[in-house]
Amino acid sequence: MRKAGFLIPIVVIALVAVLSSIFVVDEREKVLVLRFGQIKQVRVDPGIGFKVPLLDEIVRFEDRILTLQTPVFEVTPADDRRLEIDAFVMYRINDIVQYRQAIGAGGERQAESDLSGIMESQLRAVLGSQGVTSNTILSPERSALMDQIRERADARASVLGLRVVDVRLRQTNLPEQNFDATLKRMIAERDREATDERARGQEAAQRVIALADRTYEEILSEARRDARIIEGEADAERNKIFAQAYGKDQEFFEFYRSLTAYEQSLKGSNSTMVLSPDSEFFNYLRSDQGSRSIEGERN
Repeated sequence: MRKAGFLIPIVVIALVAVLSSIFVVDEREKVLVLRFGQIKQVRVDPGIGFKVPLLDEIVRFEDRILTLQTPVFEVTPADDRRLEIDAFVMYRINDIVQYRQAIGAGGERQAESDLSGIMESQLRAVLGSQGVTSNTILSPERSALMDQIRERADARASVLGLRVVDVRLRQTNLPEQNFDATLKRMIAERDREATDERARGQEAAQRVIALADRTYEEILSEARRDARIIEGEADAERNKIFAQAYGKDQEFFEFYRSLTAYEQSLKGSNSTMVLSPDSEFFNYLRSDQGSRSIEGERN
């Protein structure tokens, strides 16, 4: 009985020692086993591991993608238009041994502080480089700039055992004290561009109007020329017909000419003519006299 009572504490102590020597590595993490601050084991695969109780310490690190938002700071692009920006960074621990040696006992907070400093320096370097303007930062070309920033930041963060997965600008704003001045300058630039566009439009309109006027004059001149030609040909044809008619029947021709003269001279409702009643102009209004006078003239 005494022997059994003596063995129970031993068994309990042994069981506790065994259980305390076992640890589990989750698939979402990586583990270092430290003994007096020195690395004894590196576990990156999920499963069960063993350590020396009371001597070994388990330090767990995230194997998932982590996020970091940098503080807001100012950058000055090539066009000297200052911008307030902050970035959203996605990263992960790539080498836990190097990460532990670089960060020490500071942990994730120290890593974020160091990575934030790296990101700010690389953002300033890339966004403030030659040829990068505020319009470039705000245009679709920003994606290429983000890739360049990610590559440079990843090279710097590798000494911390980190890998930068992606970088994106979260906001891009004008400083409050420069907003009004920048807005006025943008309005002035747009007004100047609008004035240039209107001037070019007026110049093009004048060219079109001048071309249309010239074409109009050419067409009108050709039409007048053709009309005169046709009119001349018609007059010639008319004279030819009159000559033929006069040659065939002189009395009919004179009668036709007199009727035409009556029509032209007696137009309107109040036409008045002062002539002698014996005038030859009225010969064909007195048909008998007109016939006799014509016969007399012929005889």
